[in-house]
Amino acid sequence: MPRVEAIVAWSTAALRRLLESALDAFLGRLRDAAATKSRRRWRDDRSLVDRGPGPATGCVLRRDRGGTMGDEGAPLPTDARVVADRRLHTTLECLLAIEATEVSAAMTEAAQLVADALGADKVDAMLHEPAGDCLVAVGTSPTPMGRRQHELGLNRLRVANDGREADVFRTGTPYITGCAHEDPGQVPGIVHELGVRSSLIVPLDVAGERRGVLLASSARENRFAEDDLRFLGAVSRWVGVIAHRAELVERIAADAAERGRQMAADELVTVLAHDLGNQLAPLQTRIDLLRRRAQREGRELDLRDAGEAARSLLRFRRLIADLLDVGRIEQGLFGVEPRPFDLAVLARETADTLGLGRGAIEVRTPARLEVRADPDRIRQALENLLTNAVKHSPAGTPVLLTVDEAERAGARCAVVGVADQGPGIPPALVPRLFDRFARGPGSSGLGLGLYLAHQIAAAHGGSLTVDPNRSAGARFVLELPAAGSAVAEPNSTDDRGGDA
Repeated sequence: MPRVEAIVAWSTAALRRLLESALDAFLGRLRDAAATKSRRRWRDDRSLVDRGPGPATGCVLRRDRGGTMGDEGAPLPTDARVVADRRLHTTLECLLAIEATEVSAAMTEAAQLVADALGADKVDAMLHEPAGDCLVAVGTSPTPMGRRQHELGLNRLRVANDGREADVFRTGTPYITGCAHEDPGQVPGIVHELGVRSSLIVPLDVAGERRGVLLASSARENRFAEDDLRFLGAVSRWVGVIAHRAELVERIAADAAERGRQMAADELVTVLAHDLGNQLAPLQTRIDLLRRRAQREGRELDLRDAGEAARSLLRFRRLIADLLDVGRIEQGLFGVEPRPFDLAVLARETADTLGLGRGAIEVRTPARLEVRADPDRIRQALENLLTNAVKHSPAGTPVLLTVDEAERAGARCAVVGVADQGPGIPPALVPRLFDRFARGPGSSGLGLGLYLAHQIAAAHGGSLTVDPNRSAGARFVLELPAAGSAVAEPNSTDDRGGDA
């Protein structure tokens, strides 16, 4: 996928340049502050060790290896600061080298890099999953403790169950402890099942939004120092950048794959529609011959069957016309021929002739409402909307077709409503309801009817929307510019049934 590779290369180069400037400033500030802070940090750390665990941070803390505190908590020489700087610099360079083409793989690789740098038994990059209100470990270092965590199901932590991970996610305040088993705020399974004793947790921001936490764990007490917490905080910003880049690449790849599928489907559908259309003319001729012969010979049953076959063929013609229209829309060849006509009359005729026998269509229209549009295309849109409504309505319940006049933004328009009493539209389907081949659960169609009705409305300068306030069933609203006013007469109400 050349486009994805180009984006990854460009973003990597840009991030590398940003890293160099940011890192120089960051390391400069660390070196300038090291001398003045070292003695104060020594006094603070010695005081904390003497006092034991505090209420917020637990046991604090000395590093046995890889950090900047000695065995007795004393500050290490200046060379140790250079080692710490090099650790951060090397880790960030390795993070930037990650090929962020998939979120889980990128976060797993980042977690392993951070675990190696900290000497941790496990590092998790956890992102919040709004649907379940959970923190999910999308990337975990492939260590024994990391694998055990997934086996126990501790890679998903409900925010409502609290725990230190949830606290950091909610407040954004980093957390450090060297005696997790003495902290009542820890998730019990993490302490007792995984055996975690030392823990670092920092917030994880993606694209400027807090999306989760980055945490490091160890089975040893007092494994991490405050410098490790600062290191993890600095690294988390770049882990968030990698997550954002991977999400963008995933989205681009998914969009490209979807476009490819749609292009292939469009080409296949167009070819099949043309081929099927070529077979309809001789089939229609044969049905007409059978019907005339049955009529001449007085065979009523054969005459009825021939009529049913003709109606089925008509529905097949409509389907092929829809398929061909999809191709015309994508090629920019879809057109309308507007002229004045009575929308109220067309709505009543459509309900009469559509032939939807599984349920009645209740029609409410003014005596007259003139619009300027393409009557054939508007009829096609109404047929698609009515067919969809009847298909999703329970047996014996009517579909309501209404035609009214309203004012929108100072201009008069005709408003056509089609409402059913079915199960309604799943919320997940609403954003793509008018896309090609969009189908809900249990749908048996191709998913083209609403798409074409929406395109027909747009071609007339109108709109097709779904009523978001519908408590039961679904109601679609087609709005068209009005060319005349409704005659002030009582609305006519008819029940029109037919065969599907």
